[in-house]
Amino acid sequence: MSLKIFKAGMLDTVQDPGRYGYQHLGINPGGAMDKFSARVANILVGNSSTEAVLELHFPASVIIFQKPTLIALSGADFSARINGEKIPLNHPILVNKNSILQFQRVLKGARVYLAVQGGFEIDKWMNSFSTHLKVKAGGYKGRNLQKEDEIMFRNTSGFPILNDKEFIILPWKADTKWNDDTKEILVVQGNEWQRLAHESKENFLMTAFVITRQSDRMGYRLNNIALHSLTNEELISASVGFGTVQLLPDGKLIILMADHQTMGGYPRIAHVISAYHTKLGQMKAGDKIQFSFTDQQTAEELFMRQEQHLLQLQNACTFRLSEFLKS
Repeated sequence: MSLKIFKAGMLDTVQDPGRYGYQHLGINPGGAMDKFSARVANILVGNSSTEAVLELHFPASVIIFQKPTLIALSGADFSARINGEKIPLNHPILVNKNSILQFQRVLKGARVYLAVQGGFEIDKWMNSFSTHLKVKAGGYKGRNLQKEDEIMFRNTSGFPILNDKEFIILPWKADTKWNDDTKEILVVQGNEWQRLAHESKENFLMTAFVITRQSDRMGYRLNNIALHSLTNEELISASVGFGTVQLLPDGKLIILMADHQTMGGYPRIAHVISAYHTKLGQMKAGDKIQFSFTDQQTAEELFMRQEQHLLQLQNACTFRLSEFLKS
């Protein structure tokens, strides 16, 4: 038994934290654009936080559940409905057989993550479930989800508590705030920051950059006034990662995202800190980005604070879910 795609979305795929250890072979990590929200969704249904989830963009797929299951949605708010009734984000929800999940409109964010208890019955490719669209591997047949696709569940147990109810929203919610209210996107200096002209350095920190429509899972292209380098000396290609901010030959910027290449030859003027990847992952074309520098110690402290929050959330949700299922 499974879920079925009744109507295909724009670009919905199976994702997990990504495949690491293969960049020397030219295979990028990939994975969810907003790994924090994907982990929250998994935690709510009692999964390992690294289990595969569905990453949904708007307009998102319309999904039919072909057996009772426990689900959770986290990340963007697309005004989710089950059989026409609104359901909340960041709650575990018991869903009955033949129920239909659909999304009406974008209220906030760019990507919502759907987790089901036990995860999906799909094969790993290079130690990850994530869909690699370029090589057509991983996830569900190496591609985005299409109409009539069926994804099997690993968990085949039922939920007698549902009886004839279409769904039940369980009475606890994940707090996704981890004590950070900074509106700017925090970055640390990149290896080639000093190549920027003085005026361009000021513009980098004082300008609100707009994400253009020429953006995707590989990178966000920014619509900014041209930034200038002090030298035209070519660089030897070097490793890049999620959040690397590169200066293109025309003076525009690109922020590398989940499906970034493994090597790059453009100047790396900054790197978005890991704890802020979740903010990046929920941005879309038209959104504005304001950069602000921080130091390595602060970046590490914010990362540890975020990880601690997830650990506490996992402990709390595991306890609440085990107590609920006993009753």
